[in-house]
Amino acid sequence: MRLKATLLLGSLMTLGIANPSLAADWQVLPDQAPFPADNPPNEAKIALGKILFFDPRFSEHGTLSCNSCHNVMAGGDDNRPNSIGMHDARGGRSAPTVWNAAFYSVQFWDGRAATLEDQAKGPVANPIEMGMASLDEAMARVAQIPGYQPLFEAAFPGETNPLTGDNAVKAIAAFERTLITPNSPYDRYVKGDAAAMNAQQIRGMETFDTLGCTTCHSGANFSGPTLPIGTGFFMKFPTYPGSTYDVAYKLSKDPGRYEVTKKEADRHLFRVPTLRNVALTAPYFNNGQVPTLDKAVQVMAKVQLNKDLTEAQTADLVAFLNALTGEFPEMTLPRLPGTPNMSVIPPVDPHLKVKAHR
Repeated sequence: MRLKATLLLGSLMTLGIANPSLAADWQVLPDQAPFPADNPPNEAKIALGKILFFDPRFSEHGTLSCNSCHNVMAGGDDNRPNSIGMHDARGGRSAPTVWNAAFYSVQFWDGRAATLEDQAKGPVANPIEMGMASLDEAMARVAQIPGYQPLFEAAFPGETNPLTGDNAVKAIAAFERTLITPNSPYDRYVKGDAAAMNAQQIRGMETFDTLGCTTCHSGANFSGPTLPIGTGFFMKFPTYPGSTYDVAYKLSKDPGRYEVTKKEADRHLFRVPTLRNVALTAPYFNNGQVPTLDKAVQVMAKVQLNKDLTEAQTADLVAFLNALTGEFPEMTLPRLPGTPNMSVIPPVDPHLKVKAHR
C-alpha cells in the first residue's frame, strides 16, 4: 500500500512546507513475509523453529543460542559493537536485527546467504560464533534429546527421518518469518491516519526524501527495492571516503562484499540494512562504532550524500526514524525439551582441559 500524494501534500502544507517533493514511493510493511515453495509454514514448524532459536545446546558449550545475538525480546540484535561467541571470541561485524529480516533478498551484511535457511546454517559451525564442528554434529546432539523427535515429526509430517539439519534450519527460518513489526506510526500515517505522526516526524519524512535518503532506504522495509531472492541490493559505504567521520569510526576498514567475491568492484559494498526499529538497535553500522542515532544520521549524510546537516535537520530525521518503530508481536520464552538424568553438553572443555562437571 502506498501513500496518497494528497495526504502528504496536505499534511506538509498544513505545516507550512511549500512544494514538498513527492518522489518517494512510501509503502507500508506487509503483515506476512514471503516464503520459498520448499518451506511452507505450519504451526508445528514455527513452534519448533522458535524452540531451536532459543536453545543454547546448539552451541559447543551449551551457552549461546540464536537469541543470544539476535534478541527477539528486544530489538532483534544484542546492542553491542561485536557479538561475543565461543571462547570469548568477537565477531568482525555488528549483529543485524532479525526483526523484518524476512523481507531481505539476501542475508548478512555482505549478502553471502541468499535465504534465511542459508543464513541459519552459518553461525552454528562458525568457530567464533556457536562453535560446533558442523551442522551434522549439532544435529547429533539434538538427536540425543528425546523431546525433539516428536516436534520434528509434527513439523515435517510424512518424512521418514525428519530430524535433519536441513529441516532444523527450515524450522528456524519459518519462525523468523513471523518476526514482523507492522503498524508503526509511519505505517498508520501512510494508510491515511494523518495524526499518526507528529509535526516533527512529518518534517523528518520530507527531509528524508529531499536529502536523497530514499535512494537507498526505499521500499516497505526501508532496505531497497523488492528483488528476487538471492539478488542483493548493495551500496558502497562510505560513498565519500576520507571525512573526519570515516577516520574516527574506521568506516573504510571493512572491505564488505569483497571478502565474499574477491572482486575489486565489490570492495566496500554492503547490503542496505532496514531502518525499521532502527531507534532500538544502537550502536550503528556494520562495525557498531557509532553510539547514537543522531550521530549516525549525521555520519550517513556526510559519508553517503556529502552533506552537513543542521541540528534541526538532524532532530527531525531522528524523530522520523523513531516513527519506524513498529508493533512487536507478543513473545514468550519456549519450554525447551529436557534431557532427564543426563546432559548433552560435553563434560570437558577441550580448550581449557578442565572438567566442567564435578
